[in-house]
Amino acid sequence: MALPMDVHPRAAGDVKTAISILRQQLGDRLQTGEALRRQHAHTLTWLPNQPPDAVLWPLTTAEVQNIVQVAAAHRVPLIPFGAGTSLEGHVNAPHGGLSLDFGRMDQVLAVNDRDLDCIVQPGVSRRKLNEHLRDMGLFFPVDPGAEEATIGGMAATRASGTTAVRYGTMRENVLNVTAVMADGQVVRTARRARKSSAGYDLTKLLVGSEGTLGIMTELTVRLYGIPESIMAAVCPFETLEGAVNAVIQSIQLGLGLARSELVDEILVAAMNAHAKLSLEEKPTLFLEFHGTEVSVRDQIARFEEIARSEGAIRFDWAEREEDRRRLWKARHEGYWAIKSAYPGREALATDVCVPISRLSECILETQADIKAAGLVAAVIGHVGDGNFHTQPMFDMGNPKEVTAIEGFLKRLAERAVAMDGTCTGEHGVGQGKMKYLDAEHGTAGVAAMRAIKQAFDPLGIFNPGKIVTMP
Repeated sequence: MALPMDVHPRAAGDVKTAISILRQQLGDRLQTGEALRRQHAHTLTWLPNQPPDAVLWPLTTAEVQNIVQVAAAHRVPLIPFGAGTSLEGHVNAPHGGLSLDFGRMDQVLAVNDRDLDCIVQPGVSRRKLNEHLRDMGLFFPVDPGAEEATIGGMAATRASGTTAVRYGTMRENVLNVTAVMADGQVVRTARRARKSSAGYDLTKLLVGSEGTLGIMTELTVRLYGIPESIMAAVCPFETLEGAVNAVIQSIQLGLGLARSELVDEILVAAMNAHAKLSLEEKPTLFLEFHGTEVSVRDQIARFEEIARSEGAIRFDWAEREEDRRRLWKARHEGYWAIKSAYPGREALATDVCVPISRLSECILETQADIKAAGLVAAVIGHVGDGNFHTQPMFDMGNPKEVTAIEGFLKRLAERAVAMDGTCTGEHGVGQGKMKYLDAEHGTAGVAAMRAIKQAFDPLGIFNPGKIVTMP
């Protein structure tokens, strides 16, 4: 599959000079071994692996400043790296350059429990952050599924996941960032106040910019109190439409759904085999309710009434934490479950998002398209916000199947945009979805993004080849 490429500003050989300078400063925190470099390029889904020329481990904002200044002087690309769990080629180095691995900038710098926020370095994983917060009765709710995903990487891709229906995405949960800009200056995008009307919203501009506008070295994020009561459930339905309609009605009634995940029968079968479950192979909702003990049980009763009217077959409730963890672990490992079900084949994970009123229509049309294209693909939906993923299985060495996949992806993106949705709800653009931005935002919208990129990064050294091409 061909990838769009922009003009690379680096003169041949300059990267060697930059590496030589930085090696003197960083010592063994700069490595050039091929295996390590390949580990720091894209390793998931269908995109090719395009490794950097070197991998660097900065420890401080000042070191990142210095690295940026050296890279700018020699016009060498810089590619921020968190945990490498992104799915659209965000960490690839199509023009070579330096991968900045933030794995050693992984400290929780401050917790302001009375203000319900904390300051972290970008390499902190969501697992580590929540382990740090647990004894304070607090948690960070954004859950993209990969526990090793870093807060910096999640902010860079504007991640969301299973809890977005109640707690929002990274866009709503990042209060400010400290970032090194392309000229080496350090910018703090906002203060810790919960609202501000002081100028342009630089925080939201950088959150979701995929490392193309600035390199984040600190983030302040919102925290929440751990709910008094949490209950999860698995609920199979006779039809997919019934499952979606039950969630839509529950949201309209103001029920406190914290998670509402739709899993189709193909993935249920794969999860049964992979996680040793015994779920009914029907369209199934994975649900979670948060609140007080009284409110949660009231919400459950009201949801069950709605769901049974929409064809729910039964409810399996999980109140104990270990039971809930087992259910959500099985859901989050859906990617690996489907891969295990089709050994020797590649899995292409992609997503779109539409208004929730169009979700069942979009999913049903997508399932019909999958069948007509002769593909096998599971569907997983964040039903509460209209976002769903599909995961076609194919043989990368079979040109006919590759062509079928390319056509399917194009039609999926076009279908979502035609329903007033987006080509990506949470995976981001990276390399894989650049081609769909004109249809979604129009040429004027993409031109405005390109102008922002040009203004913030005139040399084009910050994660080039992602989101927009440079002239």
